[in-house]
Amino acid sequence: MRFEGRGHSVRVVVALGGNALLKRGEAMTPGQQRDNVRIAARALAPVAKEHALVISHGNGPQVGLLALQAEAYEGAEPYPLDVLGAQTEGMIGYLIEQELGNELPYEQPFATILTMVQVDPEDPAFENPTKPIGPVYPEAEAERLHAEHGWHMGRDGEGWRRVVPSPRPRHIFEARPISWLVDQGVIVICTGGGGIPTMYEGARLVGAEVVIDKDLASALLAKQLQADMLVMATDVDGVYTDWGTDAAALLGTVSPADLGDLDLAAGSMGPKVEAACAFVEATGGVAVIGGLGDIEAMVAGTAGTRILAPADPEDVRLPGL
Repeated sequence: MRFEGRGHSVRVVVALGGNALLKRGEAMTPGQQRDNVRIAARALAPVAKEHALVISHGNGPQVGLLALQAEAYEGAEPYPLDVLGAQTEGMIGYLIEQELGNELPYEQPFATILTMVQVDPEDPAFENPTKPIGPVYPEAEAERLHAEHGWHMGRDGEGWRRVVPSPRPRHIFEARPISWLVDQGVIVICTGGGGIPTMYEGARLVGAEVVIDKDLASALLAKQLQADMLVMATDVDGVYTDWGTDAAALLGTVSPADLGDLDLAAGSMGPKVEAACAFVEATGGVAVIGGLGDIEAMVAGTAGTRILAPADPEDVRLPGL
């Protein structure tokens, strides 16, 4: 597959799934998270050497842990989710900058941008908390946290996690300065955890007590930046039909229409496929879903599930030419 981007450089947005920072069952220690970021950095470095790179990332476990710590502090009002989201963007951005910087020449500039994302206060998601954050709890602990803090709890595998509203992202306020930095050769880390959730109350912008889906926010970011490619790196090597059965089959190159009839879990691959299709349909660009260790091959078109709008998948000329 041949890729030719706008001008001299292909703009690639890479969305790192939660596994890039913390795998299920791992302790949420700084050392463990740094080790996982180092793995992600090694996968990102070859792409950064060849293309204009923007990185987004998840933050569900981290923002949930900070919320739990804040609730445990007596004598002060707990920090809201928008403030906690800003904290995690800085913390995780720092780790990515440092570990990716160790893989690239000293002269490569980086910037981590605190990124506010607008949601609609009338979004029905406010009445239906579904987004899991924080660690997995046994049932008895989940019941205690619900009773003490009023948290909504939802089942996650064999355990339970806190769930919060997840309205759709509408606009990324910092898209213009992010684009300016990319034009100057800066690797930008932004829109972490779906961005800092904000909404308008009249003419005033305020924080929102929600968590925005990072996949949908990454697709919006790629659209607003006029990116050529959206790469969604997760803990599986692509999108499968009949996942979890003996008939499971990896999808290679597909169109958004090909994915329309798949029954995908809302809490796992569903948002990634929805986000990838939305980006392709809106821009004519290319979206790829696949494993964290395959990022370079995903960009090259030799790994992952590739979602394309053009009819000829072997000769893809990206938009703007």
